[in-house]
Amino acid sequence: MIRGIRGAITVDENTENALRLATKELLTKIIEANEISLENVAYLNFSATQDLDCAFPARFAREFKGFELIPMECYQEMRVEPSLALCLRVMMAVNTEKSAKDMKHLYLKGASVLRPDIK
Repeated sequence: MIRGIRGAITVDENTENALRLATKELLTKIIEANEISLENVAYLNFSATQDLDCAFPARFAREFKGFELIPMECYQEMRVEPSLALCLRVMMAVNTEKSAKDMKHLYLKGASVLRPDIK
């Protein structure tokens, strides 16, 4: 069965290095929290606020060994005011036998305000 795992993180600034670090931190923590084997990742969808336009986060995700062949897409978030600035979001689809309630969604740094119900 395929399950979706959501995550988001705020990025310190609109630079390639800051986006690389944030992308890797978010993915690493999602993988660890959900005990994901990379061979079970079906695809990744990234979205970013309009103020994050320095690079595609998929480029940095592909730096993970095993991610080179995983399909990825990058989108720009809808502009809704007020909204969180410099925010990167991901939807990771994984093949798993876990139930939906067992998926651990992560909202890091300033993105924690997006889902205060998730600790």
